Amino acid sequence: MFPASKMPNKQPPRKQSINIGRGARKRDEDSGTEVGEGADEWAQSKATVRPPDQLELTDAELKEEFTRILTANNPHAPQNIVRYSFKEGTYKFIGIVNQMAVHFSHVGNLIPRDSDEGRRQHYRDKLAAVSYQGSQESTKVAISETEILEEEEPKEAETEAGSQTDMPAAEAAEKVTEEELMTPKQPKEQKLTNQFNFSERASQTINNPLRDRECQMEPPPRTNFSATANQWEIYDAYVEELEKQEKTKEKEKAKTPVAKKVGKIAMRKMASIESQSDDITKVTQAAKIMERMVNQNTFDDIAQDFKYYEDAADEYRDQEGTLLPLWKFQNDKAKHLAVTALCWNPKYKDLFAVGHGSYDFMKQSRGMLLFYSMKNPSFPEYSFSSESGIMCLDIHVDHPYLVVVGHYDGNVAIYNLKKPHSQPSFRSSAKSGKHTDPVWQVRWQKDDMDNNLNFFSVSSDGRIVSWTLLKSELVHTDVIKLKVEGSTTDGLNGLQLHTVGCGTAFDFHKEIDYMFLVGTEEGKIYKCSKSYSSKFLDTYDAHNMAVDAVSWNPYHSKVFMSCSSDWTVKIWDHTIKTPMFIYDLNSAVGDVAWAPYSSTVFAAVTTNGKAHVFDLSINKYEAICNQPVVAKKKNKITHVQFNPVYPIIIVGDDRGHVTCLKLSPNLRKMPKEKKGQEVQKGPAVEIAKLDKLLNLVREVKTKT
Repeated sequence: MFPASKMPNKQPPRKQSINIGRGARKRDEDSGTEVGEGADEWAQSKATVRPPDQLELTDAELKEEFTRILTANNPHAPQNIVRYSFKEGTYKFIGIVNQMAVHFSHVGNLIPRDSDEGRRQHYRDKLAAVSYQGSQESTKVAISETEILEEEEPKEAETEAGSQTDMPAAEAAEKVTEEELMTPKQPKEQKLTNQFNFSERASQTINNPLRDRECQMEPPPRTNFSATANQWEIYDAYVEELEKQEKTKEKEKAKTPVAKKVGKIAMRKMASIESQSDDITKVTQAAKIMERMVNQNTFDDIAQDFKYYEDAADEYRDQEGTLLPLWKFQNDKAKHLAVTALCWNPKYKDLFAVGHGSYDFMKQSRGMLLFYSMKNPSFPEYSFSSESGIMCLDIHVDHPYLVVVGHYDGNVAIYNLKKPHSQPSFRSSAKSGKHTDPVWQVRWQKDDMDNNLNFFSVSSDGRIVSWTLLKSELVHTDVIKLKVEGSTTDGLNGLQLHTVGCGTAFDFHKEIDYMFLVGTEEGKIYKCSKSYSSKFLDTYDAHNMAVDAVSWNPYHSKVFMSCSSDWTVKIWDHTIKTPMFIYDLNSAVGDVAWAPYSSTVFAAVTTNGKAHVFDLSINKYEAICNQPVVAKKKNKITHVQFNPVYPIIIVGDDRGHVTCLKLSPNLRKMPKEKKGQEVQKGPAVEIAKLDKLLNLVREVKTKT
């Protein structure tokens, strides 16, 4: 309760201000001054003051508007940047320029509050503030303690007169209050929360229980590294295995004698089955070795000829050679199928693949893919069958167990020799963009940018397709579509119709990755690039009939060879539109192949059953070997391939037979030794040897 003189004034402030205003108005009236005069003086004091150099503008000039547009363009940015376009082959103007201009940049050291470092600094600031408050409270406690002692002195008499039973409780209470007052309060330590909110097992320090001495293992050291995760997985696996063993021991102890006998019988059966499977694998390996030994004894004379025989009559022949027949490979399942493809394995030099199909449009049936070894000519090492005929194949250089084949129905497929089943691992379909006509040739290429396997295919539908192997499917990309030049016709509504070129063969350059040649049924050869899908780099009027094969020289980067059903074999320099050499073989030429040991030696096979071997360094005008290599006249030879190591060739015919032939010494002559000089060998020598011939031909052409 307040006294009457000290009661607070409860009058609202709004009424006070109103009374004050009324009093001021009365004072103004008494003093004889008017409100209007004060307003004029205030307006004069607030009037604008013009600087002496300001322009005097009329009202029309003041009302005139000037528009300025602010843009984000940098006035100092270059506007005439030009870069070279490899696609179009010209310099092109770059219209998009970076307009950002940095006027000021400063590297700061600000720390977010939510980060660990920010929380630590905040916690340190709190500790400093609490310690400062504690020092102030300690001084206050000392002052208050003296006051409490002074007040307690007159009360001592009263406490002594009280009951003695309350003395211990009172003393305890006084001690507690004194201790609480004397000791400053300690702030609670703030626990920093884990940002990631997870617990690493390797950082925990729980001791594992020890096992028996026989099963005791030391766990890996508990360090906070992710590399120990695998060690802990291994350790857990061992622990689980030990627990399983202990459980099985306990079960065996609890089993009855009859159950033990049944379990022993089951274990014996399992062991017998495993031993049988192991025995079968051992038997198959032993049987394979025995089969090869029997074949070696059976064909011992052929093996001796392959290894040691050299035709001595070559010394008396005038630079001519012969072909010595060795083994003949055939299989009953492929008896009525023609040999449509041959390819040596790049890793195992005695192993080659044979594709079986049919070139007759009216007699299309199944196909076969067989792998033969010269160590076992009686039976193929691998055998795969297909519903459609196989027209071409190729073996990967880095992965010799992967074989890509092209079928007559337009599909492509990949077989994996490591997998025992006979079905292809990958196969195209109508959804994945298969060809609509027979696939005449396939070739493995280098892996793409993502290290995926890649191969190309050519077909009569005019498409050259690049196929990429993904995890579970084949993905196709059309590289180029062949069109016959000069065959455009005007259709309905002004549409131009192009005649599709039918591709029959192609080959990729050995050094220039993007360049490749394509032969067509019209007899033309197109030089193409992987980068251009609508234009040809060059066109050659090569043959009058379909081009059956095209092949780059393995040594000289400018030379390639082609053969056709018009009976001719032609050798070209890709920088010249006309052929360098032309050879007429009096029969349709099925295939040609360069020798791997010389830049001037090549072989060709014709449909009349003959094999022709040429060496341009010995004879530029005709073959140095013309020899029939099949028994019957009606039997046509379809393909030929040189072995990459041994001096042999293999030829296939339309009866499904593959014949191995050895080259005589005159067909594989090496440079002669000169006195006091070493024999020069290698690619440079082969290139120089072929360059001499090409220069001679060029000189003759310029003279004529």
